[in-house]
Amino acid sequence: MAGEAGHSLAAKLEEFASSRSFTGKGPLCVALVVTEHARERGLPLDPDQLVTKSGGQVRGLGQSQVQKILARHGIERVLAAEGGRTSRGSLGNMRAYVRFLNQLSQEAHLESVEAFWVHRVRDFFAGQPLRIKLDPGMGIQAVVRALMDQAAKREMEYTGRWYVGTMIEHLVGAVIDCGFGLGAVSHHSSSSADQPSGRSGDFHLDATVVHVTTSPGEAVIRRCAANLEAGLRPVLVVRGRSVGTATDLANNAGIEDRVDVLPVEQLVTLAVFGSRAFGVRERRDALSKIVERYNDIVGEVETDPSLRIALS
Repeated sequence: MAGEAGHSLAAKLEEFASSRSFTGKGPLCVALVVTEHARERGLPLDPDQLVTKSGGQVRGLGQSQVQKILARHGIERVLAAEGGRTSRGSLGNMRAYVRFLNQLSQEAHLESVEAFWVHRVRDFFAGQPLRIKLDPGMGIQAVVRALMDQAAKREMEYTGRWYVGTMIEHLVGAVIDCGFGLGAVSHHSSSSADQPSGRSGDFHLDATVVHVTTSPGEAVIRRCAANLEAGLRPVLVVRGRSVGTATDLANNAGIEDRVDVLPVEQLVTLAVFGSRAFGVRERRDALSKIVERYNDIVGEVETDPSLRIALS
């Protein structure tokens, strides 16, 4: 949207979306499909022509059509399994939105209108927590890997947000809190850097300093070396696939025997079993406790609710 007309259109769309609560997946599906009808048929639209023969649903409202629209904008995640067809109030939302579009008349640059709703879809996805279903046959390390995979996909969709690194740091913090008690370490937002704040690492426990990173490099190895010179014991927590890289870097620096390199997947697993959670229910309870503490930390130090984890 460009110029004064673009700003006016954006403001009207914002007002409509707010007044009609077009924020959930059902209304968003309706907005996308009806906008597509307008692109194909032109304005004004006749709402009666957008109703199926049975009279119970919006014509064209389904997962395949919604995902086809989103795919044009590089979005692969499914907005709604039924594309909003089963959402109560879809027909009413369609008629209200048609009235709105018809009133816009010549202002309705439909490519800009579609872009507005696609942006709303991105916001919807960004606000959803990371989700994992704890299958009794699924190992704890597999659960952590699945969470990291979800976080990695979000990083690809929302440039500039570091989901994986932030999630891992707060998972480690949650494990420490659950094992040593609240107050054992301080927690910091993902925007906080170690050196500008004067911190020796991400977490400090007595003489032990814990560094958490997704991509170990020479910089974190130098910090580990500085810890050793200060009489501290560094622990480096990384993703499982980065253990070899971190170990090689420590070896190159001549400190491989003085730095413990741990995969975060194993750290969480040891924390669960360390609480004697060997039964199915006990294992779930122990992991739920870690996730609950993780969510509390996210709520305390972060502003992005999509970092939360929903365990089912």
